[in-house]
Amino acid sequence: MEIILLKDLDKVGDKHTIVTVKDGYGRNFLIPQGIAVIANPTNRKKLDEIIRKEEEMAAARVAEFRDLATFLKDKVVKIGAKAGTSGKIFGSVTNVQIASALKDQLDIDVERRKVILPEEVKDLGTYEARLDLHKDVDVVVKFEVVAE
Repeated sequence: MEIILLKDLDKVGDKHTIVTVKDGYGRNFLIPQGIAVIANPTNRKKLDEIIRKEEEMAAARVAEFRDLATFLKDKVVKIGAKAGTSGKIFGSVTNVQIASALKDQLDIDVERRKVILPEEVKDLGTYEARLDLHKDVDVVVKFEVVAE
C-alpha cells in the first residue's frame, strides 16, 4: 500500500514522502492516527501543492539560516557530564544534550534530529557536531564536554 506521510516517522520515512507499507499497518494504524493518507491521485496533487508552498517558505528562511550559521561558526557550547578520574564520562553525549545546550546557552531552538554527531563522545574534551539547518545550509558547531 502506498501512503503519503503527514509526519516524520522513524524507520518509515520523512514528512511528505510517499512510502510503501504493509496494508494492515497503513490501514489499521497510520491512517486512523492521522499520520498518513492513501497516495491516490487527488492526495498526490495536494502533496505537490503543499511541497511547493513549503519550499517557498523555506527559501525565504534560507537567509535566516545562513545568519544563524555565521553566528554559530565561532561559538563553543559547554556540556557537563559526570566523569571518572581518567577523563572517561559515564555514558555518552547525545544529540539531545547538544540541542538542549544550544537552547540553554545560546537561546537557539534546533531539533535533535538536525544535530549530527560524527563519532561517539565518551571522553572529556572538545568535539564538533554538524547542524543540518536546511538542505542548503550546514554548520559545524564546537562543543566542549566538561566534568560536572
